[in-house]
Amino acid sequence: MILKKNLPNNGELVLIKVSKIMQHGAYCELVEYHMDAYLPISEISTGWIKNIHEFIKEGQNTVAKVISVDPAKRAVDISLKKATSKEKSNKTTEYSLEKRYEKLFEQAVASSGLNSEKEKLKIEIASHFQTYNELINSIVETGEMPGVKDPKLRSALQDIVAKNIKPKRYVVSYTLELKSSDPKSGNINTIKEALGSVESSGVDVLYLGAPRYKLTSEDSSYPKAESRIKESQKKLEKYSKILSFALKSERP
Repeated sequence: MILKKNLPNNGELVLIKVSKIMQHGAYCELVEYHMDAYLPISEISTGWIKNIHEFIKEGQNTVAKVISVDPAKRAVDISLKKATSKEKSNKTTEYSLEKRYEKLFEQAVASSGLNSEKEKLKIEIASHFQTYNELINSIVETGEMPGVKDPKLRSALQDIVAKNIKPKRYVVSYTLELKSSDPKSGNINTIKEALGSVESSGVDVLYLGAPRYKLTSEDSSYPKAESRIKESQKKLEKYSKILSFALKSERP
C-alpha cells in the first residue's frame, strides 16, 4: 500500500512468518504490518491436530486470513485454513508486484530530485490510488496518473514504466456464423459488406470455412477489446433482414 495501515482489516489476506509455536497455537509476524498475530491451533487445518509441529514450522512463510481484530489491544487473530490455495497464490503474486512497483516509484522520485518530498507526494497520490499496483497499472493502461502533480515526477514515472513494464494485451475471440436468410439468393456481396463493417470496428476477421468466421479484438484493456466485438454485433444487426448471424465467445 502507498500509505501503510496500522492494523489489517477483518477478512484481509496477510503474509505471515511463523515465529513461535506453542501447544495450542502459534505467534506469527504480520510481514506487512511489523506486528504479531495469533494463530489458534483450531485455525491451522481442518480436522484434528495431534502434533502442531507436523503442520507448521518456525520460520515458515505463508499466507493467512485475518479472523479477528481488536484495535484497542492491537490484537489480531489469523487463520490458515480459511485462506484457499488460490487466495494464497494471488496474495503472494500481488505482494511481489507491489514491492517491485514501489521500487519503481522510489526510483522515479529519486531521479526527479524529490526525495525530501516523498511522503507528501505519497499522500497526494494515495487520494487516488491505494496501492502502487493501481498507480502503475493506470499509467500502463491509460497513461493517466491523477494525484501526480509534479511534471518532473510525471515524466520520470512514464519513462521508468515504459522501460520496465511491457503492457499486457487482452485478446477477445468470438466465432461468427454468418449466412443469407434466403439461401437461394446468396447475397455474397452483402456478406462481404457486413464483414467489412466488422473490420472497420477494429476487429480482425478470419475465414474458417462457410459460414464460420473468427472475430478477434486485442487491446491493453479487456473492456475495450470486448466493446469492439459488441460494436461489431450492432453493425451486423443492421443486416438482420438479409443475413442471419450468431456470435459465440471462445472463452472457456
